[in-house]
Amino acid sequence: MHGGPGPGSIVAVLEDRALVLNRSWAPITTTSVRRALVLVVRGAAGVVHPETFRVHSWDEWVGAPAEAPEVPRPPPRLHGFSLSVRVPEVIALREYDGYPVRQVAFTRRNVYRRDAFTCQYCGERPGVEHLTIDHVMPRSRGGGSSWENCVTACRRCNARKANRLAEELDLVLSRPPVAPRWPGGLDPASVRARPLWQRFLPASAVAIGA
Repeated sequence: MHGGPGPGSIVAVLEDRALVLNRSWAPITTTSVRRALVLVVRGAAGVVHPETFRVHSWDEWVGAPAEAPEVPRPPPRLHGFSLSVRVPEVIALREYDGYPVRQVAFTRRNVYRRDAFTCQYCGERPGVEHLTIDHVMPRSRGGGSSWENCVTACRRCNARKANRLAEELDLVLSRPPVAPRWPGGLDPASVRARPLWQRFLPASAVAIGA
């Protein structure tokens, strides 16, 4: 698509996330905007309108009028030679009615999110650039990289702990590390930033970590 945002911006929009509902309108996962558009074009899903909650086909969604110029902060759109498409935030699958179990991906960023970007030893929030991952049982002593053995730590606490156990230094974890149980694999901060998503998720998905 051409026109509107530059190539870098278009790629960023296409790689943004859209919430996926099953045929019963239960949230089951998220996907990239790019993939969401493909599903809608193929007829496997429809776009849920954020105001009317009507499910639109591709032709209907493309034909939907643009927002009036005076609307504050209009939603992002993708522009082509002869069309302008509002970026979908939520899509509903036409046929699939299952509830797949989705594990939360074990990544550095998700560990930070689980721990609310807070050092689990001193309680400070120094900013993501000053955060690290600490192995509760050091790798030099056989500790692995897992939800149950990794916590967020500031650089100072991590350097102090090094390859020792917390109790050897009178350090105390704020809480035992466990695998998060986020609905649809979505961390609470992401859900809170998406008012439309909140309408389809349980209140706990918004409240946890607030």
